[in-house]
Amino acid sequence: MLDRAIEETPDVTEADERLDVPDPEVREEGNVTVIENFQTLCGRLDRDPDHLLQFLQREVGTSGHIDESGRARITGSFDADRIGEAVETYITVFVRCSECGLPDTHIEQGDGVEFLRCEACGARSATANE
Repeated sequence: MLDRAIEETPDVTEADERLDVPDPEVREEGNVTVIENFQTLCGRLDRDPDHLLQFLQREVGTSGHIDESGRARITGSFDADRIGEAVETYITVFVRCSECGLPDTHIEQGDGVEFLRCEACGARSATANE
């Protein structure tokens, strides 16, 4: 039984090697900042686009929406560095396990609280949901 468990357990490698997130591709359209590769970011993070958008809106203090092409459109002028910093904060809070640092997590809801569950180490921790 132990042999089977070892076979089914994923190999642990460096967390940075396993989480390959591209830099945000940002451009301005008038008074709106457009994140061109928003769907790619969500896919690499394995997170719901609405969840990431809500976080970005709170981080930069503005409103936004996802357009018909899947791009995030955020009201205001923000450069790629600012959006990149917000994405890194999101990764720290909602993607990387606080115990083992691996990105093998998913978000669970329970009793009105959001939890981050790690598939690698089994840790369960409340997120800093604002």
